[in-house]
Amino acid sequence: MNYNIRGENIEVTPALKDHVEKKIGKLERYFEHSVNADVNVNLKFYNDKESKVEVTIPMTDLALRSEVHNEDMYNAIDLATNKLERQIRKHKTKVNRKFREQGSPKHLFTNGSASETDVAVQDEIDEDSPEIVRQKRFNLKPMDSEEAILQMNMLGHSFFVFTNAETNLTNVVYRRNDGKYGLIEPNE
Repeated sequence: MNYNIRGENIEVTPALKDHVEKKIGKLERYFEHSVNADVNVNLKFYNDKESKVEVTIPMTDLALRSEVHNEDMYNAIDLATNKLERQIRKHKTKVNRKFREQGSPKHLFTNGSASETDVAVQDEIDEDSPEIVRQKRFNLKPMDSEEAILQMNMLGHSFFVFTNAETNLTNVVYRRNDGKYGLIEPNE
């Protein structure tokens, strides 16, 4: 893994960097082959004695992301790593189950022996299995992003799917936590 560790209002000391690499490096045990991924870690420190750790690991078939607020930066790193580990275990179980059902031996994650954590993860997945409770169909009207934001606000939604009039591709506008807007576009 290639680490890109950045600090905002905090100096990234060698000890802090070592702690991040040590904790996140333990996630490699979940993968069958060594992971060649960029690990983006953003460490923030606020005036009110609060720390925030954002970790993003974009991979080919999976994007892992964790964001944690805590008073102690080291605890925040530990909690963010635990979140990522839960995401990996959850995804691992789903992927391996899918491949077992299809009879394919190909898998991204190591199998290892069944342990208590695997059983706990299986129970967690059964409880958290996503259930679609409503389905909508609608025509995607060609428009620009400004019109899409207006439509989204009129509907009172936090996102809006539309066809971009310039590119003729499906795009999504969404309201960010900071009150500003984001645009999601597919790669051409």
